[in-house]
Amino acid sequence: MDDSLSARPLDKLAIFSGKGVQMRTFHLTWLTFFFCFFGWFGIAPLMPLVREQLHLDKGQIGNIVIASVSATILARLVIGKLCDTLGPRLTYTLLLVVGALPVMLIGLSNSYQSFLLFRLAIGIIGASFVITQFHTSMMFAPNVVGTANAVAGGWGNLGGGIANMVMPLVAAGFVSLGYVDQANSWRLAMVVPGVILLIMAWLYYKYTVDTPRGNYADIPRDAAQKPKGTFLLALRDYRTWVLALAYGACFGIEITIDNVAAVYFVDHFGATLVMAGMLAGIFGFMNIFARGLGGWVSDLVGRHAGLRGKWLLLSGLLVLEGGGIALFALAPSLPLAIAAMLGFALFLKMANGCTYSIVPFVNKQALGSVSGVVGAGGNLGAMLVGFLFKSASISYSTAFLYIGIGVAAVGGLVLLVRLVRKEIGEATAETTSEAPLTLAGA
Repeated sequence: MDDSLSARPLDKLAIFSGKGVQMRTFHLTWLTFFFCFFGWFGIAPLMPLVREQLHLDKGQIGNIVIASVSATILARLVIGKLCDTLGPRLTYTLLLVVGALPVMLIGLSNSYQSFLLFRLAIGIIGASFVITQFHTSMMFAPNVVGTANAVAGGWGNLGGGIANMVMPLVAAGFVSLGYVDQANSWRLAMVVPGVILLIMAWLYYKYTVDTPRGNYADIPRDAAQKPKGTFLLALRDYRTWVLALAYGACFGIEITIDNVAAVYFVDHFGATLVMAGMLAGIFGFMNIFARGLGGWVSDLVGRHAGLRGKWLLLSGLLVLEGGGIALFALAPSLPLAIAAMLGFALFLKMANGCTYSIVPFVNKQALGSVSGVVGAGGNLGAMLVGFLFKSASISYSTAFLYIGIGVAAVGGLVLLVRLVRKEIGEATAETTSEAPLTLAGA
Protein backbone atom coordinates (compact mmCIF):
# COMPACT_ATOMS: atom_id res chain seq x y z
CA MET A 1 0.00 0.00 0.00
CA ASP A 2 1.05 3.57 -0.60
CA ASP A 3 -0.28 4.81 2.73
CA SER A 4 2.09 5.97 5.41
CA LEU A 5 0.00 4.58 8.26
CA SER A 6 0.69 1.13 9.65
CA ALA A 7 -1.24 -1.73 8.07
CA ARG A 8 -3.19 -2.25 11.29
CA PRO A 9 -6.62 -1.22 12.54
CA LEU A 10 -6.60 2.34 13.91
CA ASP A 11 -7.02 2.87 17.63
CA LYS A 12 -8.51 6.34 17.19
CA LEU A 13 -11.10 7.91 14.90
CA ALA A 14 -9.84 11.16 13.35
CA ILE A 15 -13.11 12.12 11.68
CA PHE A 16 -11.71 15.07 9.76
CA SER A 17 -8.73 13.16 8.41
CA GLY A 18 -8.58 11.35 5.10
CA LYS A 19 -5.04 10.09 5.56
CA GLY A 20 -4.37 6.39 5.28
CA VAL A 21 -6.36 3.50 3.89
CA GLN A 22 -8.34 3.21 7.12
CA MET A 23 -9.73 6.74 7.08
CA ARG A 24 -10.17 6.77 3.31
CA THR A 25 -12.23 3.61 3.59
CA PHE A 26 -14.18 5.06 6.52
CA HIS A 27 -15.22 8.14 4.55
CA LEU A 28 -16.01 6.24 1.36
CA THR A 29 -18.06 3.62 3.15
CA TRP A 30 -20.30 6.07 5.05
CA LEU A 31 -20.72 8.24 1.94
CA THR A 32 -21.64 5.21 -0.14
CA PHE A 33 -24.07 4.05 2.53
CA PHE A 34 -25.56 7.57 2.58
CA PHE A 35 -26.43 7.37 -1.11
CA CYS A 36 -27.72 3.81 -0.70
CA PHE A 37 -30.15 5.08 1.93
CA PHE A 38 -30.96 8.04 -0.30
CA GLY A 39 -31.87 5.68 -3.13
CA TRP A 40 -33.65 3.21 -0.85
CA PHE A 41 -36.03 5.83 0.55
CA GLY A 42 -35.98 8.33 -2.31
CA ILE A 43 -39.51 7.39 -3.33
CA ALA A 44 -40.96 7.65 0.22
CA PRO A 45 -41.62 11.43 0.27
CA LEU A 46 -43.08 11.18 -3.24
CA MET A 47 -45.63 8.55 -2.24
CA PRO A 48 -48.53 11.06 -2.08
CA LEU A 49 -47.96 11.65 -5.82
CA VAL A 50 -47.62 7.94 -6.53
CA ARG A 51 -50.72 7.17 -4.47
CA GLU A 52 -52.81 9.64 -6.47
CA GLN A 53 -51.56 8.60 -9.89
CA LEU A 54 -51.70 4.84 -9.36
CA HIS A 55 -54.91 5.04 -7.24
CA LEU A 56 -53.45 3.20 -4.27
CA ASP A 57 -55.48 2.45 -1.16
CA LYS A 58 -54.22 2.21 2.44
CA GLY A 59 -53.71 -1.54 2.27
CA GLN A 60 -51.70 -1.30 -0.94
CA ILE A 61 -49.47 1.41 0.52
CA GLY A 62 -48.96 -0.83 3.53
CA ASN A 63 -47.90 -3.67 1.25
CA ILE A 64 -45.45 -1.34 -0.50
CA VAL A 65 -43.95 -0.34 2.86
CA ILE A 66 -43.56 -4.02 3.76
CA ALA A 67 -42.04 -4.82 0.37
CA SER A 68 -39.48 -2.04 0.69
CA VAL A 69 -37.90 -3.72 3.71
CA SER A 70 -38.66 -7.40 3.03
CA ALA A 71 -36.05 -8.09 0.35
CA THR A 72 -33.43 -6.57 2.61
CA ILE A 73 -33.85 -9.38 5.14
CA LEU A 74 -32.54 -12.07 2.81
CA ALA A 75 -30.10 -9.68 1.15
CA ARG A 76 -28.43 -8.86 4.47
CA LEU A 77 -27.96 -12.53 5.29
CA VAL A 78 -26.37 -13.17 1.89
CA ILE A 79 -24.25 -10.02 1.94
CA GLY A 80 -22.94 -10.82 5.43
CA LYS A 81 -21.70 -14.18 4.23
CA LEU A 82 -20.15 -12.61 1.10
CA CYS A 83 -18.25 -10.14 3.27
CA ASP A 84 -16.67 -13.03 5.16
CA THR A 85 -15.63 -14.80 1.96
CA LEU A 86 -15.46 -12.40 -0.99
CA GLY A 87 -14.53 -9.26 0.93
CA PRO A 88 -16.35 -5.94 1.44
CA ARG A 89 -14.86 -4.13 -1.57
CA LEU A 90 -16.15 -6.47 -4.27
CA THR A 91 -19.36 -7.18 -2.37
CA TYR A 92 -20.21 -3.48 -2.14
CA THR A 93 -19.38 -2.84 -5.79
CA LEU A 94 -21.64 -5.67 -6.93
CA LEU A 95 -24.51 -4.58 -4.68
CA LEU A 96 -24.34 -0.97 -5.90
CA VAL A 97 -24.45 -1.92 -9.57
CA VAL A 98 -27.35 -4.33 -9.13
CA GLY A 99 -29.25 -2.04 -6.76
CA ALA A 100 -29.02 1.00 -9.04
CA LEU A 101 -31.17 -0.66 -11.71
CA PRO A 102 -34.54 -0.83 -9.89
CA VAL A 103 -33.97 2.65 -8.45
CA MET A 104 -33.64 4.14 -11.92
CA LEU A 105 -36.37 2.01 -13.46
CA ILE A 106 -39.13 2.34 -10.84
CA GLY A 107 -40.42 5.29 -12.87
CA LEU A 108 -41.58 2.80 -15.51
CA SER A 109 -44.26 1.50 -13.10
CA ASN A 110 -47.80 1.96 -14.37
CA SER A 111 -49.72 -0.17 -11.88
CA TYR A 112 -49.77 -1.17 -8.24
CA GLN A 113 -48.30 -4.56 -9.07
CA SER A 114 -45.33 -3.26 -11.06
CA PHE A 115 -44.59 -0.54 -8.50
CA LEU A 116 -44.70 -3.15 -5.71
CA LEU A 117 -42.16 -5.33 -7.54
CA PHE A 118 -39.78 -2.43 -8.13
CA ARG A 119 -40.08 -1.35 -4.50
CA LEU A 120 -39.31 -4.91 -3.43
CA ALA A 121 -36.22 -5.00 -5.66
CA ILE A 122 -34.95 -1.66 -4.38
CA GLY A 123 -34.92 -3.14 -0.89
CA ILE A 124 -31.73 -5.10 -1.59
CA ILE A 125 -29.83 -1.83 -1.30
CA GLY A 126 -30.51 -1.91 2.43
CA ALA A 127 -27.93 -4.70 2.70
CA SER A 128 -25.31 -1.99 2.20
CA PHE A 129 -25.48 -1.38 5.94
CA VAL A 130 -23.94 -4.79 6.68
CA ILE A 131 -20.96 -4.04 4.44
CA THR A 132 -20.52 -0.61 6.02
CA GLN A 133 -20.39 -2.04 9.53
CA PHE A 134 -18.17 -4.93 8.46
CA HIS A 135 -15.69 -2.69 6.65
CA THR A 136 -15.34 -0.16 9.46
CA SER A 137 -14.89 -3.03 11.93
CA MET A 138 -11.97 -4.22 9.81
CA MET A 139 -10.33 -0.81 9.91
CA PHE A 140 -10.60 0.12 13.61
CA ALA A 141 -9.42 -1.38 16.89
CA PRO A 142 -11.81 -2.57 19.62
CA ASN A 143 -11.49 0.55 21.76
CA VAL A 144 -13.06 2.75 19.06
CA VAL A 145 -14.87 0.29 16.80
CA GLY A 146 -18.24 1.09 18.37
CA THR A 147 -17.79 4.79 17.72
CA ALA A 148 -16.51 4.19 14.17
CA ASN A 149 -19.41 1.87 13.34
CA ALA A 150 -21.95 4.24 14.84
CA VAL A 151 -20.65 7.34 13.07
CA ALA A 152 -20.43 5.55 9.71
CA GLY A 153 -23.87 4.06 10.16
CA GLY A 154 -25.38 7.31 11.42
CA TRP A 155 -23.98 9.48 8.67
CA GLY A 156 -25.11 6.87 6.17
CA ASN A 157 -28.61 6.66 7.64
CA LEU A 158 -28.74 10.40 7.23
CA GLY A 159 -29.39 9.68 3.56
CA GLY A 160 -32.95 8.65 4.41
CA GLY A 161 -33.67 11.98 6.07
CA ILE A 162 -32.02 13.99 3.30
CA ALA A 163 -34.02 12.03 0.72
CA ASN A 164 -37.23 13.10 2.46
CA MET A 165 -36.09 16.71 2.23
CA VAL A 166 -34.49 16.73 -1.20
CA MET A 167 -36.52 14.39 -3.42
CA PRO A 168 -39.68 16.57 -3.43
CA LEU A 169 -37.43 19.46 -4.48
CA VAL A 170 -35.79 17.34 -7.20
CA ALA A 171 -39.23 16.41 -8.53
CA ALA A 172 -40.33 20.05 -8.40
CA GLY A 173 -37.15 21.08 -10.19
CA PHE A 174 -37.88 18.81 -13.15
CA VAL A 175 -41.39 20.26 -13.29
CA SER A 176 -40.12 23.85 -13.27
CA LEU A 177 -37.69 23.04 -16.07
CA GLY A 178 -40.56 21.75 -18.16
CA TYR A 179 -39.30 18.18 -18.49
CA VAL A 180 -42.38 16.59 -16.91
CA ASP A 181 -45.69 17.49 -15.26
CA GLN A 182 -46.15 17.27 -11.49
CA ALA A 183 -48.08 14.00 -11.59
CA ASN A 184 -45.19 12.23 -13.33
CA SER A 185 -42.31 14.09 -11.68
CA TRP A 186 -41.57 11.21 -9.31
CA ARG A 187 -40.66 9.04 -12.29
CA LEU A 188 -37.86 11.25 -13.53
CA ALA A 189 -36.69 12.20 -10.05
CA MET A 190 -35.77 8.60 -9.20
CA VAL A 191 -33.22 8.46 -12.01
CA VAL A 192 -30.99 10.82 -10.01
CA PRO A 193 -30.19 8.51 -7.04
CA GLY A 194 -29.79 5.55 -9.41
CA VAL A 195 -27.05 7.31 -11.37
CA ILE A 196 -25.32 8.34 -8.15
CA LEU A 197 -25.22 4.68 -7.01
CA LEU A 198 -23.39 3.71 -10.19
CA ILE A 199 -20.84 6.46 -9.60
CA MET A 200 -20.29 5.26 -6.04
CA ALA A 201 -19.76 1.69 -7.29
CA TRP A 202 -16.81 2.88 -9.38
CA LEU A 203 -15.35 4.96 -6.55
CA TYR A 204 -15.65 2.13 -4.04
CA TYR A 205 -13.99 -0.39 -6.32
CA LYS A 206 -11.13 1.94 -7.18
CA TYR A 207 -10.30 3.57 -3.85
CA THR A 208 -10.98 1.04 -1.07
CA VAL A 209 -9.33 -2.19 0.06
CA ASP A 210 -10.73 -5.03 2.15
CA THR A 211 -8.35 -4.72 5.13
CA PRO A 212 -5.52 -2.44 6.24
CA ARG A 213 -3.13 -5.01 4.79
CA GLY A 214 -4.84 -5.17 1.41
CA ASN A 215 -7.57 -7.07 -0.41
CA TYR A 216 -8.52 -10.63 0.48
CA ALA A 217 -7.03 -11.89 -2.76
CA ASP A 218 -3.67 -10.33 -1.86
CA ILE A 219 -3.45 -11.60 1.71
CA PRO A 220 -1.93 -15.08 2.11
CA ARG A 221 -4.18 -17.15 4.31
CA ASP A 222 -3.92 -20.82 5.14
CA ALA A 223 -6.94 -23.07 5.50
CA ALA A 224 -7.23 -22.34 9.22
CA GLN A 225 -7.52 -18.61 8.59
CA LYS A 226 -10.15 -18.82 5.86
CA PRO A 227 -13.64 -18.47 7.35
CA LYS A 228 -15.80 -21.58 7.19
CA GLY A 229 -19.29 -22.11 8.48
CA THR A 230 -19.50 -18.51 9.66
CA PHE A 231 -23.26 -18.37 9.26
CA LEU A 232 -23.77 -21.31 11.63
CA LEU A 233 -21.29 -19.81 14.10
CA ALA A 234 -23.41 -16.65 14.17
CA LEU A 235 -26.69 -18.52 14.57
CA ARG A 236 -25.43 -20.68 17.43
CA ASP A 237 -24.68 -17.68 19.65
CA TYR A 238 -27.76 -16.50 21.53
CA ARG A 239 -26.35 -12.95 21.64
CA THR A 240 -26.78 -12.74 17.89
CA TRP A 241 -30.51 -13.31 18.30
CA VAL A 242 -30.86 -10.85 21.19
CA LEU A 243 -29.10 -8.17 19.15
CA ALA A 244 -31.28 -8.96 16.13
CA LEU A 245 -34.38 -8.48 18.30
CA ALA A 246 -33.03 -5.22 19.70
CA TYR A 247 -32.13 -3.95 16.24
CA GLY A 248 -35.61 -4.71 15.02
CA ALA A 249 -36.91 -2.47 17.82
CA CYS A 250 -34.68 0.47 16.90
CA PHE A 251 -33.51 0.39 13.29
CA GLY A 252 -36.63 -1.48 12.19
CA ILE A 253 -38.73 1.36 13.57
CA GLU A 254 -36.44 3.95 11.99
CA ILE A 255 -36.89 2.72 8.44
CA THR A 256 -40.62 2.31 9.04
CA ILE A 257 -40.84 5.96 9.99
CA ASP A 258 -38.71 6.90 6.98
CA ASN A 259 -41.38 5.20 4.88
CA VAL A 260 -44.57 6.51 6.49
CA ALA A 261 -43.72 9.81 8.17
CA ALA A 262 -44.45 12.02 5.15
CA VAL A 263 -47.81 10.37 4.55
CA TYR A 264 -48.63 10.59 8.28
CA PHE A 265 -47.90 14.31 8.46
CA VAL A 266 -49.95 14.95 5.31
CA ASP A 267 -52.97 12.91 6.38
CA HIS A 268 -52.98 13.46 10.15
CA PHE A 269 -51.90 17.09 10.40
CA GLY A 270 -52.69 18.43 6.91
CA ALA A 271 -49.09 19.30 6.03
CA THR A 272 -48.08 20.05 2.43
CA LEU A 273 -45.91 17.59 0.52
CA VAL A 274 -42.77 19.72 0.89
CA MET A 275 -43.44 20.47 4.57
CA ALA A 276 -44.13 16.81 5.33
CA GLY A 277 -40.89 15.87 3.61
CA MET A 278 -38.98 18.43 5.67
CA LEU A 279 -40.52 17.21 8.92
CA ALA A 280 -39.75 13.59 8.09
CA GLY A 281 -36.28 14.72 7.08
CA ILE A 282 -35.67 16.18 10.54
CA PHE A 283 -36.10 12.70 11.96
CA GLY A 284 -33.50 11.28 9.61
CA PHE A 285 -31.20 14.28 9.92
CA MET A 286 -30.60 13.51 13.59
CA ASN A 287 -28.36 10.66 12.41
CA ILE A 288 -25.67 13.26 11.84
CA PHE A 289 -24.89 13.00 15.55
CA ALA A 290 -27.31 10.73 17.43
CA ARG A 291 -26.17 7.30 16.21
CA GLY A 292 -22.53 8.31 16.63
CA LEU A 293 -23.34 9.53 20.12
CA GLY A 294 -24.80 6.12 20.94
CA GLY A 295 -21.65 4.36 19.77
CA TRP A 296 -19.39 6.79 21.65
CA VAL A 297 -21.33 6.46 24.89
CA SER A 298 -21.37 2.69 24.47
CA ASP A 299 -17.58 2.59 24.02
CA LEU A 300 -17.19 4.82 27.07
CA VAL A 301 -19.44 2.57 29.15
CA GLY A 302 -17.63 -0.48 27.81
CA ARG A 303 -14.26 0.79 28.98
CA HIS A 304 -15.58 1.12 32.52
CA ALA A 305 -18.18 -1.65 32.78
CA GLY A 306 -17.35 -4.09 29.98
CA LEU A 307 -19.88 -5.64 27.65
CA ARG A 308 -22.38 -6.03 30.46
CA GLY A 309 -22.49 -2.24 30.72
CA LYS A 310 -23.10 -1.93 27.00
CA TRP A 311 -26.03 -4.33 27.21
CA LEU A 312 -27.56 -2.40 30.11
CA LEU A 313 -27.21 0.83 28.13
CA LEU A 314 -28.93 -0.73 25.12
CA SER A 315 -31.83 -1.89 27.27
CA GLY A 316 -32.33 1.55 28.77
CA LEU A 317 -32.23 3.30 25.40
CA LEU A 318 -34.91 0.97 24.02
CA VAL A 319 -37.23 1.62 26.96
CA LEU A 320 -36.83 5.39 26.53
CA GLU A 321 -37.38 5.07 22.79
CA GLY A 322 -40.62 3.16 23.31
CA GLY A 323 -41.95 5.75 25.71
CA GLY A 324 -41.16 8.54 23.27
CA ILE A 325 -42.96 6.79 20.41
CA ALA A 326 -46.06 6.39 22.58
CA LEU A 327 -46.02 10.13 23.32
CA PHE A 328 -45.65 10.83 19.59
CA ALA A 329 -48.70 8.72 18.87
CA LEU A 330 -50.78 10.58 21.46
CA ALA A 331 -49.62 14.09 20.51
CA PRO A 332 -52.72 16.27 19.84
CA SER A 333 -50.94 18.90 17.74
CA LEU A 334 -48.15 19.15 15.19
CA PRO A 335 -45.70 21.04 17.48
CA LEU A 336 -46.08 18.45 20.23
CA ALA A 337 -45.70 15.63 17.71
CA ILE A 338 -42.47 17.18 16.44
CA ALA A 339 -41.14 17.55 20.00
CA ALA A 340 -41.97 13.91 20.79
CA MET A 341 -40.41 12.78 17.51
CA LEU A 342 -37.14 14.55 18.32
CA GLY A 343 -37.08 12.88 21.73
CA PHE A 344 -37.65 9.30 20.65
CA ALA A 345 -35.46 9.79 17.56
CA LEU A 346 -32.50 10.56 19.84
CA PHE A 347 -32.91 7.37 21.87
CA LEU A 348 -33.71 5.26 18.80
CA LYS A 349 -30.61 6.30 16.90
CA MET A 350 -28.42 5.99 19.97
CA ALA A 351 -29.76 2.44 20.37
CA ASN A 352 -28.76 1.75 16.76
CA GLY A 353 -25.21 2.82 17.51
CA CYS A 354 -25.11 0.92 20.78
CA THR A 355 -26.27 -2.30 19.11
CA TYR A 356 -23.48 -2.28 16.55
CA SER A 357 -20.89 -1.36 19.15
CA ILE A 358 -21.59 -4.82 20.60
CA VAL A 359 -21.70 -6.77 17.31
CA PRO A 360 -17.89 -6.93 16.71
CA PHE A 361 -17.42 -8.72 20.05
CA VAL A 362 -19.92 -11.53 19.55
CA ASN A 363 -17.74 -13.73 17.32
CA LYS A 364 -14.55 -12.45 15.73
CA GLN A 365 -14.43 -15.21 13.12
CA ALA A 366 -18.00 -14.61 11.90
CA LEU A 367 -18.26 -10.84 12.01
CA GLY A 368 -19.90 -10.58 8.59
CA SER A 369 -22.49 -13.22 9.37
CA VAL A 370 -23.28 -11.77 12.80
CA SER A 371 -23.62 -8.32 11.22
CA GLY A 372 -25.88 -9.78 8.55
CA VAL A 373 -28.18 -11.61 10.96
CA VAL A 374 -28.50 -8.62 13.28
CA GLY A 375 -29.06 -6.30 10.33
CA ALA A 376 -31.71 -8.64 8.95
CA GLY A 377 -33.38 -8.50 12.35
CA GLY A 378 -33.78 -4.77 11.86
CA ASN A 379 -35.60 -5.26 8.60
CA LEU A 380 -37.68 -8.12 9.95
CA GLY A 381 -38.88 -5.77 12.67
CA ALA A 382 -39.78 -3.18 10.03
CA MET A 383 -41.65 -5.77 7.99
CA LEU A 384 -43.68 -6.96 10.99
CA VAL A 385 -44.73 -3.48 12.12
CA GLY A 386 -45.53 -2.67 8.51
CA PHE A 387 -48.61 -4.85 8.83
CA LEU A 388 -49.97 -2.37 11.38
CA PHE A 389 -49.91 0.39 8.76
CA LYS A 390 -51.79 -1.62 6.15
CA SER A 391 -54.65 -2.56 8.46
CA ALA A 392 -57.92 -0.86 7.58
CA SER A 393 -59.04 -0.94 11.23
CA ILE A 394 -55.89 0.59 12.78
CA SER A 395 -55.03 4.25 12.31
CA TYR A 396 -51.44 5.41 11.91
CA SER A 397 -51.50 7.03 15.37
CA THR A 398 -52.77 3.81 16.96
CA ALA A 399 -50.09 1.84 15.13
CA PHE A 400 -47.43 4.14 16.57
CA LEU A 401 -48.86 3.62 20.06
CA TYR A 402 -48.64 -0.17 19.70
CA ILE A 403 -45.09 0.17 18.40
CA GLY A 404 -44.04 2.28 21.38
CA ILE A 405 -45.37 -0.29 23.83
CA GLY A 406 -43.67 -3.11 21.92
CA VAL A 407 -40.28 -1.36 21.77
CA ALA A 408 -40.31 -0.70 25.52
CA ALA A 409 -41.15 -4.36 26.09
CA VAL A 410 -38.19 -5.42 23.96
CA GLY A 411 -35.93 -3.18 26.05
CA GLY A 412 -37.12 -4.94 29.18
CA LEU A 413 -36.63 -8.35 27.56
CA VAL A 414 -33.05 -7.52 26.57
CA LEU A 415 -32.32 -6.62 30.18
CA LEU A 416 -33.97 -9.79 31.46
CA VAL A 417 -32.03 -12.05 29.10
CA ARG A 418 -28.73 -10.43 30.00
CA LEU A 419 -29.41 -10.72 33.72
CA VAL A 420 -30.15 -14.44 33.59
CA ARG A 421 -27.31 -15.40 31.27
CA LYS A 422 -23.88 -15.89 32.78
CA GLU A 423 -21.14 -14.17 30.79
CA ILE A 424 -17.92 -16.07 30.21
CA GLY A 425 -14.88 -14.10 29.18
CA GLU A 426 -16.75 -11.12 27.75
CA ALA A 427 -15.94 -8.45 30.26
CA THR A 428 -12.28 -8.18 29.30
CA ALA A 429 -12.74 -8.37 25.54
CA GLU A 430 -12.84 -4.61 25.06
CA THR A 431 -9.69 -3.92 27.00
CA THR A 432 -7.50 -5.86 24.57
CA SER A 433 -5.53 -4.11 21.86
CA GLU A 434 -6.16 -6.81 19.29
CA ALA A 435 -8.30 -6.19 16.24
CA PRO A 436 -11.93 -7.27 16.57
CA LEU A 437 -11.54 -9.51 13.53
CA THR A 438 -8.64 -11.90 12.97
CA LEU A 439 -8.32 -11.13 9.27
CA ALA A 440 -7.75 -7.47 9.99
CA GLY A 441 -4.52 -8.20 11.80
CA ALA A 442 -3.55 -11.52 10.23
